[in-house]
Amino acid sequence: MNRIIKSLALVGTALALAACQGTSQEAEFEKDMEAFRESVGNVALSVAVVKDNQIIYTHSFGDADLEAGVPATDETLYRIASISKSFTATSIMQMVEQGKVSLDMDASELAGFPIRNPKYPDTVITLEMMMSHTSSLNDSQGYFDFLGINPSTNPDFAKCYNDYEPGKGYEYCNLNYNLIGSFLEKLSGERFDQYVVNHVLKPLGVYGGYCVDSLDTSRFAHLYNWDGEKYLDRSDDAYERRSEKIANYVPGEQTAVFSPTGGMKITASGLARVMTMHMNYGTTPDGVKLISEESSKNMQTPRSSDENYGLALWVDDCGYLPGIRLVGHTGGAYGLNSAMFFNPEEKYGFVMMSSGTKVQGDTDETSIIRGSIQRMYKHFIAE
Repeated sequence: MNRIIKSLALVGTALALAACQGTSQEAEFEKDMEAFRESVGNVALSVAVVKDNQIIYTHSFGDADLEAGVPATDETLYRIASISKSFTATSIMQMVEQGKVSLDMDASELAGFPIRNPKYPDTVITLEMMMSHTSSLNDSQGYFDFLGINPSTNPDFAKCYNDYEPGKGYEYCNLNYNLIGSFLEKLSGERFDQYVVNHVLKPLGVYGGYCVDSLDTSRFAHLYNWDGEKYLDRSDDAYERRSEKIANYVPGEQTAVFSPTGGMKITASGLARVMTMHMNYGTTPDGVKLISEESSKNMQTPRSSDENYGLALWVDDCGYLPGIRLVGHTGGAYGLNSAMFFNPEEKYGFVMMSSGTKVQGDTDETSIIRGSIQRMYKHFIAE
């Protein structure tokens, strides 16, 4: 009996020490982050850390609504900009697995109008090229609708294409992913935003989506640009209601209303949950499978050495963390900066969402993305 009592006492002591260590670790991180936030003039920041396949830490700093003094919390939703593309790509990979489309399919067949670089009329532009930004398309004619690229509605459609042959160059292009969202509607028979909720978010138990009208708008983080003298609230642009357009919605034609290229609204912890699926090649640690291992690895395989970009995920070769390869995506729009990066071998990763900063740089001291990732790694992952 005495041995059992002593053993229980030792276990209790170990758990207490672990709890104290965790509290100290978190306190040190938060102190470090508060100092960094002050140095770059951050309005609000939400973060999440995954270690050993588990979300071990989430925290929010600052105000979700600066004018009203409403604090950011773990329930705060951010419009995460270009990380949204990974949700669109995941959905398309589900279509690929169901045999409804192939990555080498001619995008013209999916669009219902010619998608051909007029400088290379015999080169087929494939779905894979669009997903990897090697299609030769650009955003010069806009990407909020499909009028600019359609030869029947824009006499200057040729300006949508770069000089290089499709598949032999790279340019990041939002039009690619708004078009891909329209393809998803045609392939699935569901409205784009509803498909992602039903087949990506709900299976993971995550709240969020692309449709502002379907979400609790009181949870939105206002997004801010700094004009040199004051913060400018860009939330009206970022979270514009589209009720009238949705009322007369034409699937496959008006998909850009939901912005498959940048319109996902989600919490930091919700995105971390999605990240664990990518980290484990299509299936979460608790067994929720969204795509196959083959599809997931396909998304994480770079198609272009210019940016190491795969299919809505790209490989960062030691840029954010010296000597460490990470996979993920960033986002930036309306003052927001966001990032989702993970190490699939070591099973750790980071999510950060910033609603705005005074300083916008690309160094360790001036980038809210770099500074946040490095501090999460230092305090929670590094030995």
